[in-house]
Amino acid sequence: MMKSFGDMMKQAQKMQKQMSELQGQLVDQRYEATAGGGLVKAVVDGKQMLKELKLSPKVLEEKDVTLLEDLIITAVGEAQRTSQEKMTEAYSKVTGGFNLPL
Repeated sequence: MMKSFGDMMKQAQKMQKQMSELQGQLVDQRYEATAGGGLVKAVVDGKQMLKELKLSPKVLEEKDVTLLEDLIITAVGEAQRTSQEKMTEAYSKVTGGFNLPL
């Protein structure tokens, strides 16, 4: 019984190391999304933190603040969702599909 517990601990430590390495890699990844046909572009990192926001000069010509706010929220939200999906997918490969809190 102790041998199998020891093996289980080694496996858990290996998985923890892989998860730590994966976190480091994913933080450096960039995920982008656009809204309004490319009028707004948002870029987030692997932790879903906004790193870049680009506005097309055309969107400013509209002078519609509500539209601009909606486009920004849409682009940022989509980039964050993409980042979260990629992280979940990568973690699932390491954990063999066992869901762990991220």
